[in-house]
Amino acid sequence: MPKPKQSNRPFEAALKKGSSDLRSKGHDKKRHRRPIVAGDLLCMTGVADPQVTPAGDEVVFVRKVIGDRNRSESSLWRVATDGKSPPRPLTTGLRDTQPRIGPDGHTIAFVRGADDKPSQIAIIDRLGGEGRAITRFGEGTIKLLSWSPDGSMLAVSFRPCEPDRTRAATRARELSGASEPPRVLEHRWCKLDGDGWFGETRFAIHLVDARNGRDRMVYGDDQMGVMDVAWSPDSARLAITTNRAPDALFKPWKSEIVLYDLASERIISVPGLPIGPKGSVAWSPDGSRLAWAGRTGRDGIYSTENLELWTCAAPVAASSSGRKRRSVALPARGEPRSLTHGHDLCLAAATLSDCADSTFEASIRWSDDSSSVLARIGRHGSGHLIAVDLDGSAPRFLTEAGGEFSLGNLSGDGTLLAATRTDPVTLPEVGVLRIGRKSAAWQPLTSFNARLLDELELSKPTEHWITAEDGARVHLWVMEPPAGAPTTKGGRRPAVLEIHGGPHAQYGNVFFHEFQLLAAQGYVVVYSNPRGSKGYGRDHCAAIRGNWGDRDWVDIQAVTRFMEGLRGVDPKRMGIMGGSYGGYMTNWAIAHTKVFRAAITDRCVSNLLSMGGNSDFVQVPDEYWPGANFDRPERLWDRSPIAHFKGVSTPTLIIHSEGDLRCNIEQSEEIHSALALQGVPCRFVRYPVTTSHGMSRNGPADLRVHRLDEIVAWWKRWL
Repeated sequence: MPKPKQSNRPFEAALKKGSSDLRSKGHDKKRHRRPIVAGDLLCMTGVADPQVTPAGDEVVFVRKVIGDRNRSESSLWRVATDGKSPPRPLTTGLRDTQPRIGPDGHTIAFVRGADDKPSQIAIIDRLGGEGRAITRFGEGTIKLLSWSPDGSMLAVSFRPCEPDRTRAATRARELSGASEPPRVLEHRWCKLDGDGWFGETRFAIHLVDARNGRDRMVYGDDQMGVMDVAWSPDSARLAITTNRAPDALFKPWKSEIVLYDLASERIISVPGLPIGPKGSVAWSPDGSRLAWAGRTGRDGIYSTENLELWTCAAPVAASSSGRKRRSVALPARGEPRSLTHGHDLCLAAATLSDCADSTFEASIRWSDDSSSVLARIGRHGSGHLIAVDLDGSAPRFLTEAGGEFSLGNLSGDGTLLAATRTDPVTLPEVGVLRIGRKSAAWQPLTSFNARLLDELELSKPTEHWITAEDGARVHLWVMEPPAGAPTTKGGRRPAVLEIHGGPHAQYGNVFFHEFQLLAAQGYVVVYSNPRGSKGYGRDHCAAIRGNWGDRDWVDIQAVTRFMEGLRGVDPKRMGIMGGSYGGYMTNWAIAHTKVFRAAITDRCVSNLLSMGGNSDFVQVPDEYWPGANFDRPERLWDRSPIAHFKGVSTPTLIIHSEGDLRCNIEQSEEIHSALALQGVPCRFVRYPVTTSHGMSRNGPADLRVHRLDEIVAWWKRWL
């Protein structure tokens, strides 16, 4: 990959520092393997969205690099599944994403973005040529892309830009001297972290003619924009997961599956489905059934309850003339059923990483004979592929623990599943899972990061299980500093406890640049999955529902005692850090113990009262938390770290993005004020409004390097 060029951007010094370290150590053949540095982030190649051809001979995927002027670039690449040839570029664009291979196996549709014009759907032949845009959408966002099985159409989700925020409107104001207009809102659902402010605009489903790009909007009733679509095998109908309630943000349980009939242009709701969220809909190849990810009850997708695999019979189609066919009785109302309900598994147990896209969305794929469903499950820190038969038998785990998979699509015969894989010492790469009845064998097809990894002396974590004081078992990992890391007098090392966000997610068997960097700096790094984490069953996760700082804090204290007892760790030089909910627990810890010499709280939660009203997702009264910030606020205040900050004395680095719409930066401002007023050493690093809650994972490369340098400098100062 080409080396990033330096540019006149903020924090260029940090970027240069990381790159110079890399140049000085990375290409000297006389040196042994070297410790990882912050600047290595600039040389990592990302991969995403792998798609295998119907014939199973090739995988098309997105390759991401840091290019000129600190710019993140993405293009489409292809690689043969026989493993006999290296991957090759397919497109030359700088913002090409979402490749979708047509039923003919050669025509590829994808989204092409540009800085100076709207993103469009483009088409390219897999065997050669250049991509050409076929659509003429205005400014806006394209979210999903799906071929009809007959290859004639594409289903596309599109949301227009707010009219007074377009490039043309902005230029007109600049020429006239007019001010930026206010936003006038009538709906609370008007922003989403990482997506930004979208006001009153909404996503709609469009059908695009694959030959000429003409489109027509066929469904525009959704109120949240989290729709998924699935084509019927005969291309006659679309299944759409949607929430049409005007107050959908407050009533996620009103989610439904509707069917759009292309011939009659009628929309019907699939009857008899239980209330609760629904997503990731998939139509069986034989056309008889629908599968989706969902649960019963009033929670949304984010919940302590397991997200389960459901199926039901597909309702009968309308006639081609548009007249409704004679009514055919569907199975009894209870026929829609969860295939995983009795097995305590969750389809939304995401494994968090700073080097791969972490998603809470379910991945569901039908077998070619429609007899079973493949799905990704997060369990005990790993991502697994499971197969679930329709006969009600127990799910079969097809992969082993030790890594994490992100799933693409299946080949036409169902034997190959495109995927990416990562583990604690391997950056994500593209490959295929060869599906068998009892197992799925992983075959890597790319090795973009092999040269970089060959240069590095990495730390391989060790797994441990400990018991908290109330008998709960806690899973954790320890990263010892690798060979060549700095040593300290007496041989005892400082240690850092990392706490994950969510809280309903998991740490585990993925490559984590930040962890490796701290280990390379000489710190023992400990990370765990206390109660509240996904991947350990419903009860483990639900133990902190509406009661953060209780059972999770019991577990964190057990992990802390384990750290203190580790051979070679100096218990007087331990630090604690975390982001999002991890920032909440960092704040909670320094308000309740003096055991940590210093702390780093990143994009934190500090005040649940204010958080409940200013986050992109509003706290609904008496759902997750008892009461509300405007009514019976006692529990929310008692569980807020800031309510316990009198007497805090731990030196703390505060990190936050001004563009964070999930945990507003005022959460960190409250911590900063409380520490400053009490004379506690603190440092507040505020990243610009152009960054979001996920800045450490997908923000600008120079700012990510700057953040890592701030973290390293803080620990060096205090530990």
